[in-house]
Amino acid sequence: MSTHTPHAAVTALRTRPELPGGTDERFAGYGIMGMPFASGHYLALREMVASSLGPPYRTIWHRDPRGRWTIHTTTDPEASCPRYFGAAADVRRVRSIDIAWTGDADVEVTLGGVLHWRIGLASSPATRILTAMGAMMPLRAMTSPSVLTAMGPMAGAVLGAGRMRLCGRTPNGPRFRATPLQVWRVATAEASHRGQDLGAPGPLDVQAALGDFWLPQRGLFFVGQASFTSPNPSADDVIAARSEIAS
Repeated sequence: MSTHTPHAAVTALRTRPELPGGTDERFAGYGIMGMPFASGHYLALREMVASSLGPPYRTIWHRDPRGRWTIHTTTDPEASCPRYFGAAADVRRVRSIDIAWTGDADVEVTLGGVLHWRIGLASSPATRILTAMGAMMPLRAMTSPSVLTAMGPMAGAVLGAGRMRLCGRTPNGPRFRATPLQVWRVATAEASHRGQDLGAPGPLDVQAALGDFWLPQRGLFFVGQASFTSPNPSADDVIAARSEIAS
């Protein structure tokens, strides 16, 4: 298997997961940064293979055409994405999210009977440039707020993904730094949610954002790292109030 394929990159990450340095709350993982559908639905996927807060976990983010977000997480919300984004979404603890690689660049994601998502990935000149930058730059530079502040708009323009920010504030208050080290584009995709076909991928009429985190207007797959400052004490109360165990 080529070491330059998405599956190979994920396999290498799982084999040797490494957290970024520092004292913030830190994660290493991969997923679909975001993918819009012309129907108004939006999906995102995270598998964090290493976490400074606890065990690895998976999450699926779903936005319906009315703009309502739901975050499905396989671990305690206080130790996963809802810790930072739960104030802007409903939160559901789920037993499992299945991720199956069916080829070097093809993956299927299943959330029980709720979601089935097939994704085909590919590289492009833009993704190759950004991945090369991630390989050449020292990790310390790649996690610098000033570098990430400059990289976000550049990445959005190069990828044709709309507005992008790689650092800023989350809905719950903590500040985030996202460091994509390898990037691919979503070339093909189909998904159904509760039996409804979500239709063709396509940009939203109005680009979605959760706090300062802008969701890309085209499907992007990443392998990378992220860090967050700690939430204020009220954040856990917000998460707990909105969390439920999915049936």
